[in-house]
Order: sequence, then structure tokens, then C-alpha cells
Amino acid sequence: MNDAILTNPKAPRIKRAAALARKRERQTQGRFLVEGPQAVRELLAHRPELAETVYATTGTEPWQHEIDRLASDGGVRIERATEEVLAAMADTVQPQGVVAVARVAEPPLAEALAGARLVAILHEIRDPGNAGTVLRAADAAGADAVVFAGESIDAFHPKVVRSTTGSLFHLPVARAGSLAEAVDAARAAGLTSYAADVRGDDLLESRAQLAQPVAWVFGNEARGLSDADRALVDRSLKLPIYGAAESLNLATAASVLLYETAFAQRA
Repeated sequence: MNDAILTNPKAPRIKRAAALARKRERQTQGRFLVEGPQAVRELLAHRPELAETVYATTGTEPWQHEIDRLASDGGVRIERATEEVLAAMADTVQPQGVVAVARVAEPPLAEALAGARLVAILHEIRDPGNAGTVLRAADAAGADAVVFAGESIDAFHPKVVRSTTGSLFHLPVARAGSLAEAVDAARAAGLTSYAADVRGDDLLESRAQLAQPVAWVFGNEARGLSDADRALVDRSLKLPIYGAAESLNLATAASVLLYETAFAQRA
């Protein structure tokens, strides 16, 4: 741990960290930002090898002792910094006293899917809150991997990272260049691919089949999946609507479908 306190929000390394809010900089540097005590704690607890530097204030918040300990155990450097420095570095206005810079690590697609029984494939998902919430739901449902396919927002966007509340560090997160690549890889790994689609068959008629290894495909928030996309998967299923709601939003539908599959696989 460095005893000196960083006080200059315009220092070059602070500017480099702040630039990670942009996708091109994340790709160039191979780094991304992790903001807030919960996310940094999960990074250090589950993937300390990815953590490069933790920047934290000198306050007496309850989380500081644990983060200091986890960083020390993982051999991760901690730099003390003022609130102004953290604010200049972070994507949020109030990063809650701690920010980490971590290395991007995306496993090969085939490696991420090997032996998997439940996978979420996000195709053309653009909203970072939706992407992070689906990833978090997949983690909670015990999924084995999440795949970001096609032109989906990248998993290391600051808002995606924040909305996962640490789930990003709990399971493999891979990238596929297209939905076809993702579905082919899932099929090669022994998974049946199901599209979540309002034009599909009723989920209740196929619940028993969900006990087998499943890859769920979730499409764009506004457009859903095209006919060409649906032709790639093994089957399309829809959640029944019993009330007067027109539909469910992406994150809610994904959460229900992932848990339905988890229940079937654990029955």
C-alpha cells in the first residue's frame, strides 16, 4: 500500500482510468472500471488476479477493512485518494469511496460453454441496465455462463458492471461475434437453444424439456428477434400473460425463464 495520498484529479493515470468509460479505451488498454464497495469487494474476493489497482479514500467506512484485507491477500495494490480524485476517475458522480481498475478477461467461447447446463445468450442487447440485470439474474439462477453476442453492449461498460453488483465476477462471461456463432457453440457443447419470443410456443407445454442443458437467447429490447434469428435456434418459447399487461420487459422475462429452467434442472 502506498502511504501517499493522490490529490490531483488531472494526473495522467487518473485521466487514463477515467477514459475507460469509453469502449475504444477499454479495448485499447484492456482494462475496465469497477466502482463502489460491493463490486470491488466481489472483484477482490472472486477474481483478484484481474484487479490491477484499487483506489480508496482514507475514511472509516465499514467496508474499508475488508477491502484492505482482500487486496492484501490477493497481492493487489491499494492507492489512497481524495474524493475529488475518485470522482474524476469514476463514471458515477459519487463512487462511494472506492474504484478499481481491472483487466478485461473474456474466456474463449467453447471454454466458457464446456460442461454448461444453463447459459444466457444476449443478442443485440443495448441497454446497460438490462444487460447487467440479466447477467445478475443468470448468476442468481446458477447459470454456468453468459454470452454477449453480435452488437450487444459490452459486458465491461461501467453501467453494466455496476448493475451486475458483482455478478460479473462470479461466472464466465464470453463474447460471440454473431448469434449464429453463439448458438453453434452452444449446440456443440450439448445445449438446446431456446429463443425467448412472444411468437413462440407456450412455455408451460415444454417445461419438462428444460431439465436438459439449455441456452436461452434473449433479443433486442425494442425489436426482439428477427425471423432469421429465430431460425437459428432449436425452438422459440413464450411466457404466458395471465393479466392485462401487454408484455414483460426483457430483464423480467429473462429472470423468470432462467429460474424456470433452474427449477426444472434441480427438480
